[in-house]
Amino acid sequence: MHEPVTPVDSDVDVHVPGMREELRPHAWPVLAAISAGGVLGALARYGISSSLPHGPTGFPWSTFLVNVSGCLLIGVLMTLVDQVWTGRRLLRPFWGVGVLGGYTTFSTYILDIHQAMRAGAPGVALAYLAATLVAALPAVWAGTTITRQALALARRRSERGRQR
Repeated sequence: MHEPVTPVDSDVDVHVPGMREELRPHAWPVLAAISAGGVLGALARYGISSSLPHGPTGFPWSTFLVNVSGCLLIGVLMTLVDQVWTGRRLLRPFWGVGVLGGYTTFSTYILDIHQAMRAGAPGVALAYLAATLVAALPAVWAGTTITRQALALARRRSERGRQR
């Protein structure tokens, strides 16, 4: 006999009862923020994919653009959440998990690679595989670095303004 399977959040140790926050009543606003953000992110992704369609042997520019820009934006967002907007409980769930989670689509990335391979375009599949990795990881770094530098510059200007 098999035991019933319970959905598991991969970021949670299910053996620690206190980590199952999603089961507590105060988690509903967080879940609502994620859901609302997810709708917005998915709509933005749909708009971009509709504007830049591709066939099974073509380079999937829409998915590439969405994933790389999403990585850049997550770098910006997480820096702002960490350094500027601290203590705002629903900000990261709405923007990070919801909007950017709904916007980016690494599952479609894998599907696009698979479809290109099946359609007889291994060169496109390999180029897309490599280009996304080469662009997405530096995009997170760039978003973080540029935002940190902009915040440092803003702080210096603010301090100079107060000294006058």
